[in-house]
Amino acid sequence: MASDDMVVSEKGVGKNRWLAAALLAAAGLYVAWRAVAFGCGTVYVLPADEGPTAVTAWEAVADVAQPSLSRTIGVWLAALLTLAIFSFLYRDNPLYKLAEAVFVGVSAAYWMVVAFWTTLVPNLLGKLFPAWVSAGLMPGLAPEREEGWYWYFVPLVLGLMLLWRLSPRGAWIAAWPLAFIMGATAGIRLVGFLQADFLNQIGATIRPAVVVVQEADGQGVDWAASVGGTVQAVLLLAGVLACLTYFFFSVEHRGLVGRTARIGIWVLMITFGAAFGYTVMARIALLAGRLEFLLNDWLWLIDPAGLRPPDWTGWW
Repeated sequence: MASDDMVVSEKGVGKNRWLAAALLAAAGLYVAWRAVAFGCGTVYVLPADEGPTAVTAWEAVADVAQPSLSRTIGVWLAALLTLAIFSFLYRDNPLYKLAEAVFVGVSAAYWMVVAFWTTLVPNLLGKLFPAWVSAGLMPGLAPEREEGWYWYFVPLVLGLMLLWRLSPRGAWIAAWPLAFIMGATAGIRLVGFLQADFLNQIGATIRPAVVVVQEADGQGVDWAASVGGTVQAVLLLAGVLACLTYFFFSVEHRGLVGRTARIGIWVLMITFGAAFGYTVMARIALLAGRLEFLLNDWLWLIDPAGLRPPDWTGWW
């Protein structure tokens, strides 16, 4: 019986693989047909003295613009890598791993170059060797050294000590600058979070429960805005007190304290739900952006901005 179930399972997996391969082949043929028939995914540019300027397909119809091979390849690579990432929804596969590796590698290289030109060159090398940096790397930098420039040898030495992490024998040397970075970063972030999150929230809670809003001309009281502000202030104060009561475990949660604690639970759940919903909305916005890129910029199935002739856009 077990062997029969295994045979049936293997047959089902084989059918699913053939079905996935057939759908992938059909989708590839459809994309190739649209690329040949309509030139979907092509980026047209208008030659200019400063460099090619991207334009709409209407200029291509008027024989004013010309296709850009580099930008077209970029659109097709972005689309294929996006589909490779989406393929993880089916299951883990080599295409997803390739796209993931490309994304991580390109991101790391990009931020390394950005950090080199925005942090290392102007804030370290430019302080220690301003004349050399101004002559070669950053012409706009002042060639004179600042007062106390020798203090910048400290981060230079710490940075060189971090490179000992690459050596098994000298890994302990990298622990010293790493400890300094973690301690300094924790201290700076602690002060920032105390000011932004802790003290500001306390200041937003400690405010008058009765709000009086004057009219725009200053001649009277705006009763609608005053009532709304008062209700908001009272709800905020009550919600904060209820949440604090829930976390107050020195008193048993019974009677009035228990009912207040249950209200605090509802306030916490509403807050967590709103935060989660906001996060989901942000991710859905990213997904919508990628889908719009695939359907509009790559396949030309939609054209909400009217950038192409009507007969170039559509499913057929």
